[in-house]
Amino acid sequence: MVAPAICCISATCGSPMMKHAWDNYKRYAWGLNELKPISKQGHSSNLFGNIQGATIVDALDTLYIMEMKEEFKEAKEWVEKNLDFNVNAEISVFEVNIRFVGGLLSAYYLSGEEIFRKKAVELGEKLLPAFNTPTGIPWALLNIKSGIGRNWPWASGGSSILAEFGTLHLEFIHLSHLSGNLLFAEKVMNIRKVLNRLDKPEGLYPNYLNPSSGQWGQHHVSIGGLGDSFYEYLLKAWLMSGKTDEEGRKMYYDAVQAIETHLIRKSSGGLTYIAEWKGGLLEHKMGHLTCFAGGMFALGADGAPNDKTGHHIELGAEIARTCHESYDRTSMKLGPEAFRFDGGVEAIATRQNEKYYILRPEVIETYMYMWRLTHDPKYRQWGWEAVEALEKYCRVDGGYSGIRDVYNNHQSHDDVQQSFFLSETLKYLYLLFSEDDLLPFEHWVFNTEAHPLPVSALQSAPALIL
Repeated sequence: MVAPAICCISATCGSPMMKHAWDNYKRYAWGLNELKPISKQGHSSNLFGNIQGATIVDALDTLYIMEMKEEFKEAKEWVEKNLDFNVNAEISVFEVNIRFVGGLLSAYYLSGEEIFRKKAVELGEKLLPAFNTPTGIPWALLNIKSGIGRNWPWASGGSSILAEFGTLHLEFIHLSHLSGNLLFAEKVMNIRKVLNRLDKPEGLYPNYLNPSSGQWGQHHVSIGGLGDSFYEYLLKAWLMSGKTDEEGRKMYYDAVQAIETHLIRKSSGGLTYIAEWKGGLLEHKMGHLTCFAGGMFALGADGAPNDKTGHHIELGAEIARTCHESYDRTSMKLGPEAFRFDGGVEAIATRQNEKYYILRPEVIETYMYMWRLTHDPKYRQWGWEAVEALEKYCRVDGGYSGIRDVYNNHQSHDDVQQSFFLSETLKYLYLLFSEDDLLPFEHWVFNTEAHPLPVSALQSAPALIL
């Protein structure tokens, strides 16, 4: 079952899936943010304001890693001539950071092409006004021309979001390293200072923090949307520092201890899941986004305190199994946006607005980490099941599309090829079926958009980490 996958998407022969996604983006939506593969036209998300080319920047490192040299060359030329940040537009600081800054940094570190470093630093400078708040906790939204920021109107009492302001650290440390400007590193280290001054309910980090008062908003805690990558970046900041960032290490393992105590539960059918916490009450729901945590626990296992390495690997394996079940219990063998463990239901979406699949990478990401760290062949088998499902249900003439209901065999496409499908989903699949020496974990850390950032670059610059 595994052999065809190695032929199809491993480092030996490139990725036909990536070629199909890229060629159709180029044909129908070149220079725009994303592709509508059914309509065969461009798709623009308001997350990027008037900045264009999200798919190009997000895919740069994937093209490079897959040795798609011609495609990388044309992408680089587009960046040189057309990537423009001098636009009067409100952008998501988080999304622009992880996709554009992260994508440019990785492209620079992999290829050495100066244009990527220059553009990354230029964009980083445009994001700095987001930190102009009383606490230094950045706004979620920023007009990059005027420098005026604000928060999402739906966020608890004008709060900033933990997963958004907590997912700048890796990129901003690298921006300081590449520009010589310590301001980037200072901004993200200050976020930690604010967090460390606050009382954490039961040791947990609520999803909402008010940037004016410096106090928590609603006491909602999630390892999925709104919280997820904050925890990921604590661990990865420590790893990226060559394991010198002791503060990041302590914050991560303390948080995992609280998560284990208060959020991790086992269903009557024996499935381990991570619930959501709302003011002390658990909601027995797990999002597709939360499935990244299996890989995170396994990646952090080696540094776990009190001889807990084996326990953290096992925790990763259990989360991977639960997330595989969420795929396996659907008609299409693709996972829903969220699944529940209540009312006699296990790992199944019960609400119509949670049954969609938008080409998300988190489950495949966890398979990739679990494969690299255990070499248990089931992770490649599960990855291949996902490849077969993507090819059967998501591949269309004009690219790849998300699905509105994974429990219904009569597929209804959402007509969006997300930029993260090329950046994350296809990259993690490729790495799952590649040798371990392609972007080895001891030398590279992946940002939350799967953009690899080097460990070694920072070991010569400890001032940026302390």
